[in-house]
Amino acid sequence: MSHHLDALDLALLHALAEHPRAGDLELSRTTGVARATVQSRLRRLADDGVLRDWSPTVDPAAAGFGVQAFVTLEIAQGVLDQVTSDLADIPQVLEAHATTGTADVLCKLAARSNDELQDVLLRLARTGAVVRSTSVMVLSTLIAPRVLELLDTSEAPPPRSPAFR
Repeated sequence: MSHHLDALDLALLHALAEHPRAGDLELSRTTGVARATVQSRLRRLADDGVLRDWSPTVDPAAAGFGVQAFVTLEIAQGVLDQVTSDLADIPQVLEAHATTGTADVLCKLAARSNDELQDVLLRLARTGAVVRSTSVMVLSTLIAPRVLELLDTSEAPPPRSPAFR
């Protein structure tokens, strides 16, 4: 579902990004709106899928999975559901996206070592659904996953609260 974000939505998302453990009362104070309004907005953002979860952001490299790669998969016709299931069974697959172009699926993988990454790639090749894979190793992350910068390009930029500067 597409959701138009207004200035208060953006202010709440920024506040949560900067202080993920902030409670409703603190968010109410920093945004200058009633606590019930904060609760209502957060519930709506969650219900609409804008705010997907309350999970911590975990850095795979800091957690011991310093080898990362992007892998494109060319798959046999009509096996996307099987490939999705196969990928979901491999914990080293952090993300997988159906794509256009020469590859059918783009995955992000993380492993403890090059050997473990090779084992994962071999496991993918053995599924029978993968016709060809191409790997690109991540050397460093120049821009970490982000969304708020994109949201800030909407017509209503978020007010920046002095409490969160």
